[in-house]
Amino acid sequence: MTFKLGLTGSIGMGKSTTAQMFTDEGCAVWDADAAVHRLYGQNGAAVAPIGNIFPGVVVDGTLSRDALRAIISQDASALARIEAIVHPLIADDRARFVATTNAEIVVFDIPLLFETGGDAGMDAVAVVHVDAETQKARVLERGTMSEDQFYAILEKQMPSAEKCDRADFVIETDTVEHARAQVHSVVQQIKSGL
Repeated sequence: MTFKLGLTGSIGMGKSTTAQMFTDEGCAVWDADAAVHRLYGQNGAAVAPIGNIFPGVVVDGTLSRDALRAIISQDASALARIEAIVHPLIADDRARFVATTNAEIVVFDIPLLFETGGDAGMDAVAVVHVDAETQKARVLERGTMSEDQFYAILEKQMPSAEKCDRADFVIETDTVEHARAQVHSVVQQIKSGL
């Protein structure tokens, strides 16, 4: 039997680093963001259908995220139309991944797991967490967004405290060593129950 573990957490909480730790523990990890990049990239399954609805968003055979953001900001119905195309393609990508792995534990790295109801399909959910000050510092240190953009993203996400309350496991990512020890513990707990 394959155990399905959802992995989620708000922006800047250390989810990508934690996902790698699960890989290091021998888990198979499916990354929702990477799936979207595949779908939007060269010859991606979402390129033609989205390009047909929104002419001008395909640049050099890939979907331009900047062009899509501009359309979404101007057209209130655009996001729902894009999601209607992308969500089934993501589900297909995830199903293909599961069908090709024989790992005991499959980790689904999904940023908006609770927000999209994806937790219903999981055997358990792990949430990565760190204090708000560290979270903000991590995001701003990347140099990829402004403080206003950071807060705009936070507003779209479920509060971290609520995610932690709903989780089966909470992984504090205050230090790499602490997070790694907690990931090991989660994997051992899951394996002992299989």
